[in-house]
Amino acid sequence: MKTAKLGLVLITMLLAQFSYAQDSKIESLAGGGKGKIRVGGFGAPTIKFTTFDDQLGILMGGYAGVMLNSKLMLGAGAYALVNNIEAARTNASDPTLYWNMWYTGFVPEYTIKSNKLFHTAVSALIGGGGVMKNERYKGFDESENLDYSGFFVAEPQVNFEMNITSYLRIAIGGSYRFVSGSSTQGITDDKLSGPAAHFSIKAGRF
Repeated sequence: MKTAKLGLVLITMLLAQFSYAQDSKIESLAGGGKGKIRVGGFGAPTIKFTTFDDQLGILMGGYAGVMLNSKLMLGAGAYALVNNIEAARTNASDPTLYWNMWYTGFVPEYTIKSNKLFHTAVSALIGGGGVMKNERYKGFDESENLDYSGFFVAEPQVNFEMNITSYLRIAIGGSYRFVSGSSTQGITDDKLSGPAAHFSIKAGRF
């Protein structure tokens, strides 16, 4: 009986030692193997130059979020068309209408070698937006010609970044906007989709 108890104690001790050894080798995003999380965050106002209805479109907006261990950022972004792009008229007597478009969504971003002077980051925006035709200088609730529809959007992006200071970066890059589900007359998902080049200024705690 004593031998059985002694054997049980020895087995328990060995299992505990093995478990400790295994735990000491595990590294995780939350701790980086050191038991600490570096929490930061930044905002990135952005201008994009893109195709819209086979014309040059200018989008203004940006994204922001919380950054973990100087690598993974989790946040949100939003963009809107800011230049005047005329919509085709159905009848010659119709008033001149212009395209309005916006979209927003969740943004994860992963930065590679963030501490280097020059580095890269990859991200994606996944969310939704809307498109409509509107008379210039009229608000959403003032126009009688909205023809509004919503859509799903996914936009993968790559950045090439340079550190200006420890809290300021500039970035240039490219993205491709995939749009699906719009139903506004005069434009298609294909014409709402397209490549974009962008410039961003990132400010925050990296």
